[in-house]
Amino acid sequence: MRNVFIDNNLENKFRKDGYVKVPFIGSEEVANLKQLFFDTLPQSGGQITSGETGVEKANFITYDFTFIDKNPEYKRMVFKIIADYFKPHMNRLLDNYRPIIANYIRKQADTGEVPLHENWAFADEKKCTTVSIWCPLVDSTIDNGTLQVVPGSHKRFGEHRGPMIPWELENIKHEIIKNHLVPLETKAGDCVILDDSIVHYSAINKTNDLRLAIQLICVPNQFPSIHYYMDYQNNPNEIQMIEVSDDFYMEFNPWKKIESPKLLNRIPFIHKQLTEQEFIQKLKGPTYEKPIQKSFWSKLTQAFNV
Repeated sequence: MRNVFIDNNLENKFRKDGYVKVPFIGSEEVANLKQLFFDTLPQSGGQITSGETGVEKANFITYDFTFIDKNPEYKRMVFKIIADYFKPHMNRLLDNYRPIIANYIRKQADTGEVPLHENWAFADEKKCTTVSIWCPLVDSTIDNGTLQVVPGSHKRFGEHRGPMIPWELENIKHEIIKNHLVPLETKAGDCVILDDSIVHYSAINKTNDLRLAIQLICVPNQFPSIHYYMDYQNNPNEIQMIEVSDDFYMEFNPWKKIESPKLLNRIPFIHKQLTEQEFIQKLKGPTYEKPIQKSFWSKLTQAFNV
């Protein structure tokens, strides 16, 4: 397993908790990115609704993300804006990563709950870690629906995650929200960098003001992006592991079947729902990632306490 961060202290905290919180962009960049959200919004095609996903049993969409906009050119525009602003800051923190998805996340008054979930898997997580850089453009608080996480829940649940794959924590979401979340109140311009496999949530915005944040999803440069797909109606016992280009996320309605996929693997799937007690036990257990491989000389010096 390769490192995520250049700094070893950040790396160690991230591996323990599944996230770190750090200063990220300045106040002028915050103001510019906020203005660019409003300047580009007229080009939005509007969000894909649950009824337009093309599949049965698609979840009702309660949040406002650029990723599910109907206009691919608007998504490309937002991606370029955010990537251009974030890349210099990303590069000083992350160890050779590239961005693949960018979102403005908008919560208007009394709306915007993002259900408890893990992000989809965007690469082979046994070999590497993908991350989301979450950066609010206004101070993010409990009242306006800040990000909340289950510390240490990364790489323990839902190893193969995609839009139509049943989640093993679905039946205990209420218990996790009630008993296990930690809210991460964050100043505008600071960011939380989180493992995409960490269990997280955000509540509705209970204030009268807009809560605006940015998410940039990043994968290691040397790894291809993948997509886990399940044909839930016809074959709910198999997951297809598909290699995709980075542009896949601009053009594709991710709930629909991929045409002519580059199939890497077929993975047997058994649908199981965990109890809260099983969830607690797995939090204390091992992760599914491969350990960092130490060199021969590193092992030798450790053995002799050099």
